[in-house]
Amino acid sequence: MAERVLITRRTLRRAEQGDPSVSMGVYATVLFILGLTDRLSALADASADPLGMSLAEDALPKRIRARESVYADDDGT
Repeated sequence: MAERVLITRRTLRRAEQGDPSVSMGVYATVLFILGLTDRLSALADASADPLGMSLAEDALPKRIRARESVYADDDGT
């Protein structure tokens, strides 16, 4: 497998153990060699990460102010 991915056995072993220092390119190539490229799109799918979605929602502003009227008249025309 390491030969097909063009990496060392040590790097392949680190990838198998989930070492974060292994590049995403290595993981992508391994998935390609294994015929699991459909899994790549799942990696970037934010909707599959409920914790991430919750954190992103918490970062949104709590209140949004209404825009002031750009018109000079009080009646909004």
